[in-house]
Amino acid sequence: MRILLIHSDYLEYETKNKTGIAEEIPEDKMKGHFTESLVVFTAVEAEDEENPDSVIENAVNEIVRVFGDVKADNVVIYPYAHLSSSLSSPKTARRVLEGMEEALRERGLEVSRVPFGWYKAFRISCKGHPLSELSRTIRPEPLKEEEESEESEWFILHRGQKIRPEEFDFTSRDLENLVKYELGELESSGEEPPHVRLMREKGLADYEPSADVGHLRWYPRGRLIRDLLADYVYMLVTSEGAMPVETPIMYDLEDEAIRVHAEKFGERQYRMKNKKELMLRYACCFGAFRILSDSFLTWKNLPASIYELSTYSFRLEKKGEVVGLKRLRGFTMPDLHTVCADLEQALTEFAGQVEMCMKTGEDLQVNYEVIFRATREFYEEYSDWVHSVADRIGKPILLELLPSRKHYWIAKMDFAAIDYLGRPIENPTVQIDVESGERFGITYVNSDEEEVNPIILHCSPTGSIERVICSLLEKTAIEMDEKPPMLPVWLSPTQVRVLPIAERHLEFAESLVSEMTANDVRADLDDRAETLGKKIRNAAQDWVPYVVVVGDSELEGKLTVNIRSTGEKVQMDLQELIELVRSETRGMPFRRLPLPVRLSERINF
Repeated sequence: MRILLIHSDYLEYETKNKTGIAEEIPEDKMKGHFTESLVVFTAVEAEDEENPDSVIENAVNEIVRVFGDVKADNVVIYPYAHLSSSLSSPKTARRVLEGMEEALRERGLEVSRVPFGWYKAFRISCKGHPLSELSRTIRPEPLKEEEESEESEWFILHRGQKIRPEEFDFTSRDLENLVKYELGELESSGEEPPHVRLMREKGLADYEPSADVGHLRWYPRGRLIRDLLADYVYMLVTSEGAMPVETPIMYDLEDEAIRVHAEKFGERQYRMKNKKELMLRYACCFGAFRILSDSFLTWKNLPASIYELSTYSFRLEKKGEVVGLKRLRGFTMPDLHTVCADLEQALTEFAGQVEMCMKTGEDLQVNYEVIFRATREFYEEYSDWVHSVADRIGKPILLELLPSRKHYWIAKMDFAAIDYLGRPIENPTVQIDVESGERFGITYVNSDEEEVNPIILHCSPTGSIERVICSLLEKTAIEMDEKPPMLPVWLSPTQVRVLPIAERHLEFAESLVSEMTANDVRADLDDRAETLGKKIRNAAQDWVPYVVVVGDSELEGKLTVNIRSTGEKVQMDLQELIELVRSETRGMPFRRLPLPVRLSERINF
């Protein structure tokens, strides 16, 4: 709970309009005037729902203490939701406010409470002495000592063995860094990760200064890469039978199921207030669950998956934690939800989705380190299954055993790339959700013609699109000393660049570009009046995989192709070059170049 205590000369209020959660009040409560009051502006928060009686007691104790210090005549409790972005349900808020009123009265104080759920005009005069303006955060009672002492246990799973991290002989620096990060042993260097520089330098994206922090503007090259990645995930999940849907980005917090689910994200919620209190989604769960709860499902339909690419999802990350593409307040998340008849079916589907997540690492050429998180109870019952899934990864993974279930999931597998600074970039995830089926009223008819709540898997096969690009850029920074940095060819904005040496070579160079474009190769033409050396350097700065220099000999014979990945110069004809690019991109999505083919016509963003 957040409270603002004002020792006032007077407070006046007048109700204006009711909201959908307004309490019914008599005529004499429509207006109020109080003098020599301690006014307690109060916002009841989501975390107060766990122990409202404790919050009431702690708030009353603090109010009584301040009341005695300032020597006010009376107390006025004023509901004021604007003190917090993580509010409780209206039902809990009223209970707490009414409980405070009653408890203060029992302490012998004269107390009034301003109506809840009304839009109000008010005027207040603050006395201005040192104690006349005080703010407080009121917490529920702390957990009991035995509950506080319960912590996660950590192990390395390797070849069927469960080994304590301190006893494990690490051969992978990435895994060692992940373990140190999760155990709080990795110290921050305070450096900016290199992908922030690269996303600007390569003309992909930048911060938008006119928006809230953590929101980006995307330039054509970056937008192309995002779209290709979105196409990739769409192809991946639909090939596995997922059904695409689209849902709204904002939801009404008066919907109890949505509010309870949202509270698990605490202060990271983006909230909006109009006539209703709305929350911008942080994933596609709300919309997916509402579609499923309104659908008729039978055991013959299951497992069934629906998929959405959220453009955008929103999380109110702390301002100091927002950085580049790694941690944003507005981001694009591929979100797959699979309805399973029971836990046995969920375990089978989970294992298959783990394979899908591993495939994305292979296709993106990014190394993932893996964490399996589960409650101790789940692990003890399904340890053989956990080890079999871990074995699919083909290398050691980190295991976290939680003392009890704190979230909607009982088990999850997280995949993380490791950045240049040795810190994880959370990418794919698969989770077993045992709460949402019941909470959102999702049911299916089983073979006995009974309505049953299903188990739901949450899966993002790549993690957010922005973090995928972050991982790719960080990988280039790590490998820069060993090989030329570049993106996978299917994601490279320009796959082939043609460099005519002189004007007499321009027409032939244009014909090469036209032929490649007609055969789904993203080719462009550096027709600028620059030296050949500068054109070659510019192509290298743009990480172009294949560069063709056109001079007199190329007009008569084969092309000389500079291959960035190997540094080789290879003689080949045009069709061989087209087939080489196709071999690098086969099975991957394709989009045309979203820029003028001639570099002389391009805008410098």
